[in-house]
Amino acid sequence: MTRPPFIDQLLAAQAAHNSMLCVGLDPEPAKFPVHLRGKADAIYEFCAAIVDATADLAIAFKPQIAYFHANRAEAQLERLIAHIREAAPNVPVILDAKRGDIGSTAEQYAKEAFERYGADAVTLSPFMGFDSVQPYLKYPGKGAFLLCRTSNPGGSDLQAQRLSDVPNQPKVFEHIAKLAQGSWNTNGQLGLVVGATYPQELERVREIAPQVPLLIPGIGAQGGDIEATVKAAWRPDAPIVVSSSRAILYASAGADFADAARAEAQRTRAALSLAK
Repeated sequence: MTRPPFIDQLLAAQAAHNSMLCVGLDPEPAKFPVHLRGKADAIYEFCAAIVDATADLAIAFKPQIAYFHANRAEAQLERLIAHIREAAPNVPVILDAKRGDIGSTAEQYAKEAFERYGADAVTLSPFMGFDSVQPYLKYPGKGAFLLCRTSNPGGSDLQAQRLSDVPNQPKVFEHIAKLAQGSWNTNGQLGLVVGATYPQELERVREIAPQVPLLIPGIGAQGGDIEATVKAAWRPDAPIVVSSSRAILYASAGADFADAARAEAQRTRAALSLAK
């Protein structure tokens, strides 16, 4: 069955769940409850339980592909995304892969994301230019989030630099935002990744790109402020996807981990809503 365009899915989940919360799925087996450790399908069981506990609270689920690849758990990722389709059919899946290659290699990465795993959107690095983005936009209705102003301190090494020494030239992250809002957005499904740890830059990105969805990591364990984030970025017709991973996944190390994850997700969703 053909799924609606990615941004339509986000808007529908936002309305149905009164949510901006994206649940990041970054499984670390060493942090799992004791009863799951050592099981062959522990990653799937852990993440599926989180999905079941938060399915009615999330605007999106965001599995980080490296955690699955590092643990030889690609098959478990496929199974997990299939489970999300059953447990939360109206919640889109963002595959956090941060791919950034070009040509036939980019085509294979796009095939992996959208055909093998069946994701609704993927994260990309735009450093190599439009050539590295275009193969993903050939998939009708599929989304792509471009790294723009990331939450890590080292992002300033490149993203905060100006394009030239000529006065008033835009910074790199501002240029990326302009491209995503404009000429690069050929399928109408582009978004931007902007960290909650830089609310002023987040507000600037929203000024430049008022219509694209924003994927916002950095709250929770990374210390981004929820109120500042929402005030800087929220628009009723351009969804923000505020991601929390560790704070939800590891809210408890015991057998009650899924219940604790739900409670933390409820708390975060409520805080986001109050900040509007």
